[in-house]
Amino acid sequence: MEFQNKKILVIGAGISGFAAAKIAKKFGANVTLSDAKNESDLKKYNFDELREVGINLKFGAQNEELLNGVDLIIVSPAVPLRIPILQSAIQKNISVISEVELAYNLAKSPIFAITGTNGKTTTTTLLGLLLETGYKKVGVGGNIGVALSEVALETGAGGAIAAEISSYQMEATNNFKPHISAILNITPDHLKRHGTMAVYQEMKEKIFAQETAEDFLVLNYDDEIVREIKNRAKCKVLYFSRKKILDEGAYLDGDKLVINYGGKIFELCTVDELGIKGSHNVENALCAALMAFLANCTAENIGRVLRAFTGVEHRIEFVREIDGVKYYNDSKATNTDSAIKALETFSGNIILIAGGDDKLTDLTDFLQLVKKRVDYLILVGDAAARFKSEALKNNFPAEKILEAGYSMEKAVELAKNIAKAPQVVLLSPACASFDMYDGFEQRGKDFKRSVNAL
Repeated sequence: MEFQNKKILVIGAGISGFAAAKIAKKFGANVTLSDAKNESDLKKYNFDELREVGINLKFGAQNEELLNGVDLIIVSPAVPLRIPILQSAIQKNISVISEVELAYNLAKSPIFAITGTNGKTTTTTLLGLLLETGYKKVGVGGNIGVALSEVALETGAGGAIAAEISSYQMEATNNFKPHISAILNITPDHLKRHGTMAVYQEMKEKIFAQETAEDFLVLNYDDEIVREIKNRAKCKVLYFSRKKILDEGAYLDGDKLVINYGGKIFELCTVDELGIKGSHNVENALCAALMAFLANCTAENIGRVLRAFTGVEHRIEFVREIDGVKYYNDSKATNTDSAIKALETFSGNIILIAGGDDKLTDLTDFLQLVKKRVDYLILVGDAAARFKSEALKNNFPAEKILEAGYSMEKAVELAKNIAKAPQVVLLSPACASFDMYDGFEQRGKDFKRSVNAL
């Protein structure tokens, strides 16, 4: 990709926008970064570092004058293609690409990419550790909090790149081509952005759309929607399964995680030996293990890492035990499917803190499990009223619903006042966080701060 003397417009600040702007400038482009918000509303970003290297900054209304002379637009994942400035650019035949596509064009090492509604971060983090057993230089980035374009440059040639990919990142991507890709699951999410499940799934499937016969796609056999995606792939497809013994792929054989490939069976570890707990994490481990195996990592090394890896922050993360009550931070549960997986990890006796920026998805399955396993439901944020109404419709007792407004500290205090062993206190919001926080990470840290302040 040629940058020298090109006029490049980056739409959207944030991790991806910053990285794209700095990289384009580094390679000789005339760069403008534009964000529809005012600079005063973006205080968490240090724009001075962009000014210091000569990047132009435009805040507020994005009119068509921004497009004058522009050769290429790089769009941040938080920015939908439907906004007027991008639609005008497309009509003027100005190329619009995502930061992920920029990363692919910069990468000199193969990309191993993971998408899905839930489990992406855990699986990508684990894959990065697995790849380190077979490659001297491994980068981990994407939707995991590190811009993939920066990772691609830092990794250089002769290494490997583990990439977490969201549906948002795929929207403005046309040529992204990982060597090995994986889809963990597809359940309702991000419908405010994509409109329909069909469009959401279409964005997920773009991850393998450019792959050819020398590439691999790893799919979850146990997810019916994901299983049939094989019919649209041009590359080699392998499955992983927690429920079925496969002729080829990764699966659970009794209590053993195994890979069956090339007519040979490779044992990795047992479920009890696996460092991350819960049935959903068995699936995540099988997926990461199969990808690493296809990337020429040995079964012995894969098994060793699976035993040692204990998970990542904000994913059913143990925080503290107080008076026999354990507190868990699952702030990454930004949708009902993810929260269901967290509830299934415990046998019951749960005091659940839920709510936040409501995604308006159906709550029935989630609340039916809440009724079975949750002793008290503590609600926060914008979603509290709807969650309470739907909980009552699903016959959850009104006297066991508590409300904490927009205060995580109050929610934790309410939980502390009613919790008795063997109960556990679980933050698993089933919502996004943007009504109260800048992201799920900030929400999780606030929960941990409140727990540790008790």
